[in-house]
Amino acid sequence: MRFHARSDLRWSSFPALLLGVLVSMPALAQVVNNPGYDRPGLGFTPAVLQPGDLMLEQGLPDWSRDDGTSLYTADTLVRLGVARSLEVQLGTGWNRLEGSGPASDGRSDTSLAAKFAPSTTGNVSWGLLGSVGFTDGAQAFRAEQTQYLLGASINWQHSAEQSLGLYVEAVDGDADSRLLAVNHGWALSPALGMYVELAAQHLDGVGDGSMGGAGLTWQLTPRVQLDISARRRLGGHADTWQGGVGIAVYFGD
Repeated sequence: MRFHARSDLRWSSFPALLLGVLVSMPALAQVVNNPGYDRPGLGFTPAVLQPGDLMLEQGLPDWSRDDGTSLYTADTLVRLGVARSLEVQLGTGWNRLEGSGPASDGRSDTSLAAKFAPSTTGNVSWGLLGSVGFTDGAQAFRAEQTQYLLGASINWQHSAEQSLGLYVEAVDGDADSRLLAVNHGWALSPALGMYVELAAQHLDGVGDGSMGGAGLTWQLTPRVQLDISARRRLGGHADTWQGGVGIAVYFGD
């Protein structure tokens, strides 16, 4: 599962820098092969980038709160298409943890992932994602053991405006967990989308919990998406709140 966090001052100029890059891009250029973005929401899009295409997904930031403690993360995910049905992903981020004691700042562990999603000509698509999380982050945010994640995503585009999705995830290593999530998405306009999601999770040594949430996406240009989302604990053992704001930029044809 993803835990999200706020940046410190070194990230304060990032949005302005990123907007400057976007302004310099040919925003109105025709885009043919953009497969969609993995953020926001739980899971991932069951589609991959074309070979050589690149995508940057950035939390601005993402956030979670539980038991009086808030964790903010400026998550960075770089996706690269390497084959017709395969892409690789490199992720890290900058964290800030605020609670009753002194705040802590530091880099997240690095993750390396591969996503497989075969081409589809129907209205059902699926994909698999496996990742390894290394123990190279700041001491306050570093896992004690290497983390291994395996996830599967299925999407049913049952009309031009609506889709249903199912996501299952298993994490083993430093903290073992299982997650099952379902979502329903709507296209409100050609540029604006909305989704709702429900999730159940099991945390070894902690117990079971459930969450519900929703999010909005705005296709600012054919290459740039902005997003905002929030989730609330419904019962059991889960973060009281999760949410975030982010941006995703596609560099490809």
